[in-house]
Amino acid sequence: MTDALKRLSDEGVAIWLDDLSRKRITSGNLAELIDQQHVVGVTTNPSIFQKAISQGDGYDQQLADLAARKVTVEEALRMITTADVRDAADILRPVYDATQGQDGRVSIEVDPRLAHNTRATVAEARQLAWLVDRPNTLIKIPATKAGLPAITETIGRGISVNVTLIFSLERYREVMDAYISGLEQAKERGLDLSKIHSVASFFVSRVDTEIDKRLDALGTPEAEQARGKAALANARLAYEAFEEVFSSDRWAALDKAQANKQRPLWASTGVKDKAYKDTLYVDELVAPGTVNTMPEATMEAVADHGQITGDTVRGTYDDARADIEAVEKLGIKYDDVVQLLEDEGVEKFEASWNDLLKSTEAELKRLAPSEG
Repeated sequence: MTDALKRLSDEGVAIWLDDLSRKRITSGNLAELIDQQHVVGVTTNPSIFQKAISQGDGYDQQLADLAARKVTVEEALRMITTADVRDAADILRPVYDATQGQDGRVSIEVDPRLAHNTRATVAEARQLAWLVDRPNTLIKIPATKAGLPAITETIGRGISVNVTLIFSLERYREVMDAYISGLEQAKERGLDLSKIHSVASFFVSRVDTEIDKRLDALGTPEAEQARGKAALANARLAYEAFEEVFSSDRWAALDKAQANKQRPLWASTGVKDKAYKDTLYVDELVAPGTVNTMPEATMEAVADHGQITGDTVRGTYDDARADIEAVEKLGIKYDDVVQLLEDEGVEKFEASWNDLLKSTEAELKRLAPSEG
């Protein structure tokens, strides 16, 4: 094992684990990752919980109790997931305290079926914050058009948010604006801005997957040359936007009130194409004040053979723009790709949520007490 994870952390990249299960919590595995692999946060999504609940027997006792009470599937699901998030938050609490609330965070997602309903998303975010009842929680809200005002209102009420499913640079700027507007509302309400945190989850690997597929269909030498560059270029230009927005005059007024910058979080950093190095989206996205949330396999790969050579983002912006332009010149429209990815992202999370409901329902039936 190299010390690449420590070097990554030393460069200002917060290492978060993109996974959670009850087994990780009860076995001491999560505590071990925090202690030995520099993990300072956890992200969850419906797919992660679906996998956790459908494997092993770690949830059997709670499911049996819920089945005996004849609760609805949706209530059972929320009781199970919030219990895991609460326990993980308690394990990460020392990190939260040591970093003044910046890290030591656990994310939990609003029901993705509400992604296009602003009011319902806000209500769900408030309910989740109340259910988990831990200061080191982040409520995940998707960056849809309806999600943007929900982000503003949720932040304005003092609830910390992980904005998820960001693919486009334009949408990312709208997300930062929604966050800042929320802080301005919170300030008007007299809330302590130093207690409100947010990350903006900018998705990486899916951009290469979609654009590479279109490049492969072209089959030209120019298309081959452009493969595997768009995702990194997109993320790097997002960081350029982050630097610009959080050095603006508008931000300066909030900075004086001790507001926290909304950190860019690199999501979907597991490499999908085996032709690429398995640590590509970690090694090449090193910049201060960022978060990289990794599946455990990616984390282990970085620990084993990651090449952390310092900042690999700042100073790359002109090349990044050229890489995006090269793809556009080949007839692949950036705006079309990122809109498709956002639409598919919401659909995939909704499908995962439905699978999660089905898995939970099946487990409740299996463990239901016999009548009589």
